[in-house]
Amino acid sequence: MFASRLRRHQALLDGAPGKSRVAARSGRGRRLISYVFAGLLFGSSAPAGEHGRFSADCFEDAMLVFDASGSMSGMEEWGSSSLTSRIDDARKALAKSLPNVTPYRRLGLMTYGPGPVGHCNNIVLNMRPEFNAGPKIMAEVNGIVPDGRTPLTSAVSQAADVLDYRNKAAVVVLVTDGSETCGGQPCELAKNLNATAKAIKIHVIGYRLQDIISTRDQGIADMKCLAEQTGGLFIGVDSIEELVTALNKTLGCPLLTKDKGQVTRFACG
Repeated sequence: MFASRLRRHQALLDGAPGKSRVAARSGRGRRLISYVFAGLLFGSSAPAGEHGRFSADCFEDAMLVFDASGSMSGMEEWGSSSLTSRIDDARKALAKSLPNVTPYRRLGLMTYGPGPVGHCNNIVLNMRPEFNAGPKIMAEVNGIVPDGRTPLTSAVSQAADVLDYRNKAAVVVLVTDGSETCGGQPCELAKNLNATAKAIKIHVIGYRLQDIISTRDQGIADMKCLAEQTGGLFIGVDSIEELVTALNKTLGCPLLTKDKGQVTRFACG
């Protein structure tokens, strides 16, 4: 029920007729419609135990940029005898997070890595944002065999274009276990996107990078800049549970309390 109402709201933002369409395209109009819709959505039918409403942030389309480079096939040891690849860890985290995210937010997928050996243009738009995208995203991610390099700068740039970031508010979440290896400049990209965007946030989730996050590694500095320049988050995670939490935090829909307007939790938390 909530997802269907969100879809009707998004349709209004994307193509309201006549004067309403003009208002919807303006920042003020979009915010007004979002706030009114949020009130309608939760004014009389809030989920059990909730005493709030969705933030307007929930209505921004998002792209998940997923690292499928060769390093994601690396094996990690959990316990005394359990070995699992990094991509399998990421799959498990996505399987836990996406069912609680995608009914409330339109989400798309872009991956990079597999393809001709040594090429830096192995970037694939797997799907554009849509509601209830969880099963499709999982099918794509489950079918990937990690390989290739890490053109994360180009992948994030292309994801922003898919979101029409110059004309619409946009969210990009990058999940990676390594830094740029194709000569891209993440920090410069962030500055350019921020200067030309209607409103964009880029969140970077670094998986199993704790051993170098505390160093002066330039690749880490670039990824932090990519997030910070757009008002996003850089989150280093070291386990499946931490990855789930980071996905929920960056893709989830914040709930606002009715009295103080404070973010209390995430819809997918």
